[in-house]
Amino acid sequence: MDLESSPLKVNEKSVDGPCSSPKRMSRRRKICLLVTFGVILAVVLLIVILALTVFKPKDPVITVNPVSLENLDFSLDALNGRRVYLNVTVDVSLSVKNPNKVGFNYRNSSASLKYMGELVGEVPIPAGKISADKTKPMNVSVTVLADRLLTNSNAYSDVLSGTLPLSASTRISGKVRILNFIKIGVVAYATCDFTINVMTITVADQTCDYKTKL
Repeated sequence: MDLESSPLKVNEKSVDGPCSSPKRMSRRRKICLLVTFGVILAVVLLIVILALTVFKPKDPVITVNPVSLENLDFSLDALNGRRVYLNVTVDVSLSVKNPNKVGFNYRNSSASLKYMGELVGEVPIPAGKISADKTKPMNVSVTVLADRLLTNSNAYSDVLSGTLPLSASTRISGKVRILNFIKIGVVAYATCDFTINVMTITVADQTCDYKTKL
């Protein structure tokens, strides 16, 4: 038999085989992409569910205990323009509760005293952290700046009548971190109005108002 003259038959399967391989690879890539996308979507949904349920940020709760006086000294000068010389230090004892399942980091904050809307004393509150589901006590002493009331005729009249109305305000601001990468800002306020009886050196009529802003 003459091999050179005999026709050479080509196996069709050997020609189609290499051509079908890229199709199978493309199909596998699509399946891998779909599976990867499904896993990512499931993780994102799980994070959203946790953020809206278990780790949903809650308002910090500020509680102010009865305000007390550390010291009080005053004198009235009717001959030199109805002046009042007042030296008073107010002790504000409060607590901040963090009801979240994560820590609450608060920045440098402050507590202040006001008389008829005018700032008469202020003290800083250093930055810190409150662990999850914990309550942190804070004690601050605010001294009235004597020069702020020196020439205030209203203060003279109030002290002369035996009572001095004041307002103590505390502002705590910070952030709650959810799942270590979602940060939510929180600001908590507490304002307490009270009256100092300058004759008995006591505090009366204390009423407090609490607010939180997410």
